Amino acid sequence: MWQYLYIQEIIGTFATEIRRRAVMKTVNQIIGENLKKIRELSGFTQEQVAQSIKIERSTYSNYEGGTREIPYTILEDISNLFGCEPFILFEDNIQTNNEIMATAFRISNLGENDLKEIATFKDIVKSYLKMERIAQNEAE
Repeated sequence: MWQYLYIQEIIGTFATEIRRRAVMKTVNQIIGENLKKIRELSGFTQEQVAQSIKIERSTYSNYEGGTREIPYTILEDISNLFGCEPFILFEDNIQTNNEIMATAFRISNLGENDLKEIATFKDIVKSYLKMERIAQNEAE
């Protein structure tokens, strides 16, 4: 009898875990959704982003799809291109952020050098906004 109860407990635990996993998003899925949202907001294609950070488009697509873990160095490169802090990509259900909007470009026909220049500019704006935020906190 105890074996039957033990098996029932294991089955119940297993079923609960399956339901929990079905509802809970993985970190990779959250990052992927945010990458897609910010990329589309910025007006870039997957190909443009992939070329800019020197990876294959299919690899970037896997990052957006949440099926592949993204290395932090790549995450930094992408956040520089998008003009946001890397931590924003980890937030579930991000709203349109003022910092992202401040650096969002809607331009077509961009070359590789253009994307590098945009990433550099966005990094400058991101640093400025960060310094402004720090100065504001110190003034309070």
